[in-house]
Amino acid sequence: MSISKNIEQLKATLPKDVTLVAVTKTKPIEDILEAYHSGQRVFGENKIQEMVEKYEQLPKDIQWHMIGHVQRNKVKYMASFVSLIHGVDNFKLLKEINKQAYKHNRVIDCLLQIKIADEDSKFGMTTNEAEYILTSQEFSELSNVNIVGLMGMATFTDDENKVVKEFNFLKSTFEKLKQLQTANCKLQTISMGMSGDYLLAIECGSNMVRIGSSIFGERTYH
Repeated sequence: MSISKNIEQLKATLPKDVTLVAVTKTKPIEDILEAYHSGQRVFGENKIQEMVEKYEQLPKDIQWHMIGHVQRNKVKYMASFVSLIHGVDNFKLLKEINKQAYKHNRVIDCLLQIKIADEDSKFGMTTNEAEYILTSQEFSELSNVNIVGLMGMATFTDDENKVVKEFNFLKSTFEKLKQLQTANCKLQTISMGMSGDYLLAIECGSNMVRIGSSIFGERTYH
């Protein structure tokens, strides 16, 4: 099964308003190019170093999304080109993104990561923490970041009801926080759903899905 065929089939299942982020972590340049040549322009990486290396070798009209956990000291490596940062889970990180974006005379779009799963391994903030940030004076002074939506990762489980509950929680958080429009916060994006659960996520209101293995096959770990 070819990568371009996979993308074609996948896109046929996605509503028009849903953005497909093709997750390319651990995947070689030629695989990404095959996806690129079939029309895919939005790619997601979960390690900044790997994303930087790929950015340097690939066409410049690609939109790179950082979908993994972000360490503050690494933000500077991607600040010149990253198009969306999914996993913003604390205010200090937001401040660092703002600082690095300023150096490149850019405004970087970000999603706040909300903790929707019970698993300890999942990062994210509570609804209250997100609300506190978005309504704070300190946040209003960050003119080089733009909060465009929320991201969440559901529990890794076969229990569909649990996953739906978590997705619905993110959707209701989104509806609540969407009222808080400011100069640097206009929520439009709900990023939830991966290869195994993206159709469920879309039913629950997702308009951005992060899909790797259904496009590129199972991940190979180095």
